[in-house]
Amino acid sequence: MNERHDEAEEIRAETAEKSPELQEHDRMAELQAKLEEAEAKALYAAAEVQNVRRRAEQERVQAVTYANTGFARDMLSVKDNLDRALAHVPEGAREGELKNFIEGIEATARELDAVFGRNGVSRVESKGLPLDPNRHQAMIEIPSDAEPGTVVEEMQAGYVLKDRLLRPALVGVARAS
Repeated sequence: MNERHDEAEEIRAETAEKSPELQEHDRMAELQAKLEEAEAKALYAAAEVQNVRRRAEQERVQAVTYANTGFARDMLSVKDNLDRALAHVPEGAREGELKNFIEGIEATARELDAVFGRNGVSRVESKGLPLDPNRHQAMIEIPSDAEPGTVVEEMQAGYVLKDRLLRPALVGVARAS
């Protein structure tokens, strides 16, 4: 079979030398193949450019959405300190001479909460919910009547920026009694 193919190619080559039409046909077939290859490469390049544009747009959106992550994370310690200060105000101080001072601290805490809300920062829900390792960090197990693995105490609030965790909530979870 291979001998026949070689013989046919040899006859074809001899005939092609004598036939300009066959040479023209071969040249056209070669050019057509090159054109198809060039079209395929152009389509591939266009698809690659579109993919690069799409990835760049996604990265731009991510950068804009989460640009203030570092700042928000830094502000959490301010929030924690305000909450601790308000938690330790003695009962009688709210009605005495420190009333205006304490109201000012409370107003500052409310404004900070509003700023967080406007910028997509929200508190992670914890107490009474099952432990979520993606949002909670278990610090201790506490004997409790609650379902084992349920968060029964929150030592430090956790926060998310839109859907990205800024800081996990530090929690105590129920242990079977």
